Amino acid sequence: MEVLYPQTWENGEAPVEPTVLAAEVLQPTPGEAVEIQVPSHTAAEDVAPVAEVVETVETETETAVTSETNLDEGLTKTRKTWSERWNAFMANFRSVDEDFFEELEETLIGADVGAQTALQLTDELRNEVKLQNAKSKADISRVIIDKLVEHYRSQGVNEDASMHFAPEGPTVILFVGVNGVGKTTTIGKMSARYKAEGKKVVLAAADTFRAGATQQLQAWGERNGIPVVAGAANADPASVVYDGVKTAIETNADILFVDTAGRLQNNVNLMQELAKMKRIITRELPNEPQEVLLALDATTGQNALQQARLFKDSTDVTGIVLTKLDGTAKGGIILPIRNELHLPVKWVGLGEQVGDLQPFDADDFAKSLFGSLLIGDDK
Repeated sequence: MEVLYPQTWENGEAPVEPTVLAAEVLQPTPGEAVEIQVPSHTAAEDVAPVAEVVETVETETETAVTSETNLDEGLTKTRKTWSERWNAFMANFRSVDEDFFEELEETLIGADVGAQTALQLTDELRNEVKLQNAKSKADISRVIIDKLVEHYRSQGVNEDASMHFAPEGPTVILFVGVNGVGKTTTIGKMSARYKAEGKKVVLAAADTFRAGATQQLQAWGERNGIPVVAGAANADPASVVYDGVKTAIETNADILFVDTAGRLQNNVNLMQELAKMKRIITRELPNEPQEVLLALDATTGQNALQQARLFKDSTDVTGIVLTKLDGTAKGGIILPIRNELHLPVKWVGLGEQVGDLQPFDADDFAKSLFGSLLIGDDK
């Protein structure tokens, strides 16, 4: 078709006689039409009754896993709070007596290490201060900070913070946690990370009750070129898990990520749902799931600790993913989670980018959190 434009008027005036414009309708050239293949009717037995697999277009370039935030930067708010609390505590230092240790306990509780952990640390510090005969403010500060660093590091000695993968067949990674903690976003980041490492990944959107949860996971799948198994709204989550496992097996996937609901208004029903999912997974893959990761929002502080207790008592949690660590001053919650519940923190979220979801290292965490206090530099 030829697009015709009006002629330019001379002197800005329209012509006396209107210009006649003609449009030519072009017909296809015989013999050059493109044949369109109409799909035949799909047999009823080939149609999944509940879930559907949303295929995505594989791109030639893998998702780049780059980090915008390192651990030191991600702990800026938590470290600043620790420094302020510690400096305020030491400013009131007069002598090492019972009042000193009571104030120390209150300071530790205020720093989100938890009452039980604070009490344990204070008792140990009483003996440590006496043992080292520390009397000056500098010596007392060094002994206490050294003990805190030792606590963070010692938790990792016999702690298994690694990710476990099936020796053959797909590895199932089940994500649990209350709504709003970042489960779906974490799955999107982690799946992109593993795909970039060359693994074949499938996602299952088993949170069928929260509005937008499936669409959010599908958006991550489309962005990363990863297929998503999804069901209708309010469908049985276990049926989506079943179809997800079948898809992972049939497509020879390396990893299946399962997103689950996190309603807490009825804990019994929630835990029964999780138990049903695990039964379905282990029926098809006897050694699965390899990982049950509990997502916790670091900004909630002690509430995160309570959530960890609830899920640990109700399901076989293998590790913690602590999200939004960069946006809170309550990063100290890692200590009671590991110290009181003996659950390894496997991943921490330090920002919005895929690479900002990073494996947790207790030694690096302790250095980033307390390092400025050890050298006397308040960041």
